[in-house]
Amino acid sequence: MKPSIPKGTRDFSPEQVFRRNYIFGIVREVFERYGYQPIETPSMELLSTLTGKYGEEGDRLLFKVLNNGPFLDKADQAALQARDSRKLISSIAEKGLRYDLTVPFARYVVMHQHELSFPFKRYQIQPVWRGDRPQRGRFQEFYQCDVDVVGSPSLMYEAELVQIYDEVFRRLGLEVVIKFNNRKVLYGIAEAAGIPDQFADMTVAIDKLDKIGPQGVRTEMLQRGIPETAVDTIEKILAVTDPLALKPLFADSPEGLKGFEEIETFYTYFNPAQAANEVRFDITLARGLSYYTGCIFEVQAKGVEMGSIGGGGRYDNLTGVFGLEGVSGVGVSFGADRIYIVLEELGLFPPNTAGSLRLLFVAFDEAAHRYAFQCLNRVRAAGINAELYPEPAKLKKQMNYANNRSVPFVALIGDEEMAAGQVTLKNMETGEQERLTLEEAIVRLKL
Repeated sequence: MKPSIPKGTRDFSPEQVFRRNYIFGIVREVFERYGYQPIETPSMELLSTLTGKYGEEGDRLLFKVLNNGPFLDKADQAALQARDSRKLISSIAEKGLRYDLTVPFARYVVMHQHELSFPFKRYQIQPVWRGDRPQRGRFQEFYQCDVDVVGSPSLMYEAELVQIYDEVFRRLGLEVVIKFNNRKVLYGIAEAAGIPDQFADMTVAIDKLDKIGPQGVRTEMLQRGIPETAVDTIEKILAVTDPLALKPLFADSPEGLKGFEEIETFYTYFNPAQAANEVRFDITLARGLSYYTGCIFEVQAKGVEMGSIGGGGRYDNLTGVFGLEGVSGVGVSFGADRIYIVLEELGLFPPNTAGSLRLLFVAFDEAAHRYAFQCLNRVRAAGINAELYPEPAKLKKQMNYANNRSVPFVALIGDEEMAAGQVTLKNMETGEQERLTLEEAIVRLKL
């Protein structure tokens, strides 16, 4: 049988892993600079933890894990005979692969609440799984880099998270637009349109604006049973781009006005003019996940066609569903896989990412090979990633290996180099060669 892997998953070559680690390294460094601490949670969570937290579409995309052993023995036979997958699941699957890192984090906070100091600031860099249809920039297994703080309602943290977005993308050399809105403002739209009871249907439809366009959103809202007059009102409000012109439309919506107050408070902490990237309010930003309750964020890259490469927001009630009331949280996520694609397409990865091989020793004979091995140890001790070709093969063969590994420098060693206590250091990009002591070569390699 020809080997294969599940759809929506990928193998990663050494170069790809080095490049991903380059992204993770910058993200991790910025997270820790802002005082966030790392945690990890299991790949699998109980389905009771995951279901009902992401909305209708999220529940549908959850990967379920069959119970161990003869799982059909305890299956709901009526559901099995009726081929009712939804009813059957609860009797044959207790676990699921995590859909995101936020809900497991909320569960973690509740379980470890007596061990934590609040506000608790955490980051997490781990894979998640979703049963989406695979396409460009959308996978069934992918990495998220999350940063959250729980235990404080302060909008200072919204400003801090936008600063984190801005700093990470500045350091990656990637120009982005950081958009924000507030779920209370969206609820105000639903109230203004007379459909507060259909708020979830409205936000799910609006969240697809970038994918299906205004007409597609209109069609979906109508299909979800939202009256045409309400759809007309929603469209008129979404067409207004000036926040000052929007506020009067929410005069009869206390929740909507509260959302605008929160946005104004956010601006007292964060000055968009001081950011390296564009930061702007966007009334059409919805974020489909149902657990958001306040400010919401989304990041899009400039200069390349790609969906959002980051997003997040405030959630006031998420720990409450696990029994811990009154613990507000806010966080954002970086979509590492999409960021990787964008950096690659725009040619923004550095030529030699951290961790890649810096030097290859090439020996002309057995004596030189043993001498090179001693040199290799000293170079590694100096903090330089280095390797020795395993045998003194023909020079062409060894140099081909160096080219295939994209090694920037080669240290050639023969009788003359050994006698002089030197190496011949070759720059593989320019072809220049020079005789140096090993100590001089180490200094040159660290430049």
